[in-house]
Amino acid sequence: MTDPRNPMSDHTTDENADQATVDASEITTDSASAVQRELDTLNDRYLRLAAEYDNFRRRAVKERQEAGWRAQGELVRGMLDAIDDITRFAHVDPTLVDAKTVVDGVLMVEKKMFKSLAGHGFETIDPTGHAFDPAQHEAVSTMPTDVAEEDAIVAVTFQVGYMINGHVLRPARVVVKQYGQ
Repeated sequence: MTDPRNPMSDHTTDENADQATVDASEITTDSASAVQRELDTLNDRYLRLAAEYDNFRRRAVKERQEAGWRAQGELVRGMLDAIDDITRFAHVDPTLVDAKTVVDGVLMVEKKMFKSLAGHGFETIDPTGHAFDPAQHEAVSTMPTDVAEEDAIVAVTFQVGYMINGHVLRPARVVVKQYGQ
């Protein structure tokens, strides 16, 4: 704002404008350094969190592997008695033992193995006489039936299936009755 009556008014306005510019640049410099410090702080926090997450992920993978190894060890530990029995049978003199004794011994070992495995959630799938379930059974063939109520019933189990803790390891291979074939 120039005052025509005062020749110095132009000079004063210029000084005020320069002072305002200096003050604004100081504020801008202070703001920029504050923003940079905040950015550096946030970047440091981000890098620390990323490293912490990476360490957590590695630790979780390692713990999962160790848990699997412990579970396998428990399973094998439960089978050791049956393995010892099999080893003893493998070293008997066939001239001194009759076939019935060997068969009885193998049946005992089989029973011991299934009992040990059952303690770990192992189950046998033998669906003969039950309804066909494609989640647990694999139909290898069909067999005709004249009775409607027998449709989709398992007639024969060729090979039993196995599950552990509700998860199918191997489906049972079966022949399924089919009505009106």
